[in-house]
Amino acid sequence: MISYPNIDPVALQVGPLAIRWYGLAYLAGFFTGYRVLLRIIKGGRLDLDRNQAGDLLTWLVVGMILGGRLGYVLFYDPLYFAAHPLKIPAVWEGGMSFHGGLVGVTVAGWAFARRRGLPLLSLGDALALAVPPGLFFGRLANFVNGELYGRPTSVPWAMVFPGAGPAPRHPSQLYEAGLEGLVLWALVAWAWKVSKDRAGVPTGVFLLGYGLVRILVEFVRQPDAQLGAVLGPFTMGQLLSAVMVGLGAFLFIRTRTTR
Repeated sequence: MISYPNIDPVALQVGPLAIRWYGLAYLAGFFTGYRVLLRIIKGGRLDLDRNQAGDLLTWLVVGMILGGRLGYVLFYDPLYFAAHPLKIPAVWEGGMSFHGGLVGVTVAGWAFARRRGLPLLSLGDALALAVPPGLFFGRLANFVNGELYGRPTSVPWAMVFPGAGPAPRHPSQLYEAGLEGLVLWALVAWAWKVSKDRAGVPTGVFLLGYGLVRILVEFVRQPDAQLGAVLGPFTMGQLLSAVMVGLGAFLFIRTRTTR
């Protein structure tokens, strides 16, 4: 067993103002994604300028926050929020869904692309390359917060998380940081490099790769207490990720076999 590091979730405290690692992770993800978009624009594969890229980032941030929160409300705790609707806007209390955020980003990206006359798949490919670093930072923040931990295990790298009982558990946040963040980024970067004339391939790789990784990691991640398994042994995260796998496979096959 490895000792959990017990890092203070608050990175900096200035009087009543607390700056948390989770918030810094979001900022790092947005900044890294923005830099990736600027490099794509400079390379000529996305017809935007720097100011338009900033506008796009604003649209995406709004879409991610609204979609992530509504996704959590609808997918993970609908009964609680139906009884406490005033809690829905309280994002500072926690509760964001990746899949909901993905829907929000997709809607925001579609609206922006339509307004600017951009090819939707080309924008999707750029976002597929820009998103994984944010996933990496976000999962590290989950680890620091001691949340979204894994199921009990006897593997030698297991950890005892505060508030999760005495049993050693999988550090599933670190699995996801490595797989959803670094490995997926490498795969999408490869798809980006080899598919210059096939818009949609990086998007398909992202959807397919994330979905498969999330399905696998969920087998060792502790299910949400208010939900547990929702269909046999499968969790809500796995069901939503299965939809991503289907969409990603369809898009990947379609773009690889048509010109």
